[in-house]
Amino acid sequence: MTPASPPSVPRAHRAARVAVAMLFLTNGAILANLLPRYPQIKADLGLTNAQYGLAVASFPFGALMAGLAAGAIIRRFRSSRVAVAGTVLTGLGLLLAGLAPSWAALAVTLFLAGSMDAITDVAQNAHGLRVQRLYGRSILNSFHALWSVGAVVGGLMGGLAAGLDVPRGLHLGLSALLFSGVSLTALRFLLPGPEPTDASGPHVHAEGASAKRGAGRLRLVLSMAALVLIASSGVLVEDAGMTWAAVYLSGTLGASVAVASFGYVALVGAQFVGRLFGDRLVDWFGQRAVARTGGLLAALGMGGALLFPSVPATIVGFAFAGFGVATLVPAAMHGADELPGLRPGTGLTVVSWLMRMGFLLSPPVVGLIADAAGLRLGLLVVPLAGGLVMALAGVLSAKRVTAPRGG
Repeated sequence: MTPASPPSVPRAHRAARVAVAMLFLTNGAILANLLPRYPQIKADLGLTNAQYGLAVASFPFGALMAGLAAGAIIRRFRSSRVAVAGTVLTGLGLLLAGLAPSWAALAVTLFLAGSMDAITDVAQNAHGLRVQRLYGRSILNSFHALWSVGAVVGGLMGGLAAGLDVPRGLHLGLSALLFSGVSLTALRFLLPGPEPTDASGPHVHAEGASAKRGAGRLRLVLSMAALVLIASSGVLVEDAGMTWAAVYLSGTLGASVAVASFGYVALVGAQFVGRLFGDRLVDWFGQRAVARTGGLLAALGMGGALLFPSVPATIVGFAFAGFGVATLVPAAMHGADELPGLRPGTGLTVVSWLMRMGFLLSPPVVGLIADAAGLRLGLLVVPLAGGLVMALAGVLSAKRVTAPRGG
């Protein structure tokens, strides 16, 4: 039986979708503006590599510390307001980081910026999921694709400013002003009203209700654990490309520095394409089928590249991996937000927080394996992550909204 086509979308809902897309774009662009200025900041402050690494680690550490408060803040102040306020405060924190006069000031300002970024991330995803529910079909992947566009735009802005030797205060101040203005403009088009309350989860009054509630809690915990592992698998693959692709291609396979950069570029480019078309694929085939197919692509693509190592095969393998994991984080966030029995924003907050743990733990884990047995073996975490997704994808929705043309 062919699923029915979704009805036309009211103008207010389309405007809210565009507004959320702008929030994702600004979130990607603001931080990316600072990244090209890091070498200059390190040199101006006379930091050692260890000092620099600890200061930069303050950003994800701040995100971990503040991330669990996001759900409560969203319920109190609404996801729309929190996302916009968080964007403004993140821009301010990164401006202060660019002007930091000492290592301590740099670490503190990056910690604060990371805290605000984590809250913004949960809030914009929560609001995006509200809009998605009104659409009645998947649109969350397109928001994450816009985040990637924003990261590219911000990186180009930061690189150009650094190349032209624009003062950091002027550059980062203009960046914060521009993207804060975009987010404040988007606020008037976001959905009105407080966050919807959770009406799911039937109340059981019959005999044996406590046993059923206990089984429900166990099912909830297991579902949440599976969703966290799916999201973390996507993060692990992304971090493997970001941290290790160039090192493996240049060090192990002997590629030039320029060619070695194509490993991560291939992963990010394919991930963007996957997110661009991800919503349509999810509507056609369901989250579960798309995630399983993506896990298979990541496992086969990167597994084949490691089994038959060469520079071209490895670049293609990273591209397969990036395309395969493109929809995993949005899928896990959507699944967590739909879990019955949780207060609004709680599931999304937990998945987002634990997912950030993956960014902290992935590099040292791969590094330890690489030191003990070589980086080629360390990168086996990528196909293993793909296999894990295939095994756990059953927790995701199999619902289809539309059928492929000719289906």
